[in-house]
Amino acid sequence: MRLGAPLSIEAADRLIAYLELLCKWNRVFNLTAIRDAEQVMTHHLLDSLAVAPHVRGARVLDVGSGAGLPGLVIAIARPELYCTLLDSNGKKTRFLTQACIDLRVANVEVVRCRIEDFHPATAFDCIVSRAFTALGTFIAVAGPLLAGDGELLAMKSVRSAEEMTSVPAGWEARSLELAVPGLHAVRRLVVARRAATS
Repeated sequence: MRLGAPLSIEAADRLIAYLELLCKWNRVFNLTAIRDAEQVMTHHLLDSLAVAPHVRGARVLDVGSGAGLPGLVIAIARPELYCTLLDSNGKKTRFLTQACIDLRVANVEVVRCRIEDFHPATAFDCIVSRAFTALGTFIAVAGPLLAGDGELLAMKSVRSAEEMTSVPAGWEARSLELAVPGLHAVRRLVVARRAATS
């Protein structure tokens, strides 16, 4: 299995434990629409892992983290990062908080809040979203929380090309194809950053 970055044995074990925990909670709290453990592995865990090698900087914000996809997965795979998981749903933030305790993940902060109401003291080096909102809206709401040379990472489907036309003035974006083992669908990562000024 190749996802562009090696995993430590400890991280791999934690990811499997996370998968088991997610499936267990999902039976009661309906955290994701996918129930089958094998599909959770490919459509959620491996899909989230595919973006991990593209994360730059030290401080990461996952907007609309839900069940920790991709933020908690990134935090487990790359423990050198500090990840803030932002979601307005109390059921999901309770799961994230408990998952971090159970899995002993120390490089994560869970915040229950809408992004429009979130005012961190320090800007983020990288802000990631997975099926959060349209690209133009994501840039508009997340851009103010991004460090000057930071990057926004939007995980998208094959239709990402259509959204590239919505990149606002002052920003530039490129689209990369993500290879997700076992997922027979096109996944793309749109990387946006402030345009260089001459």
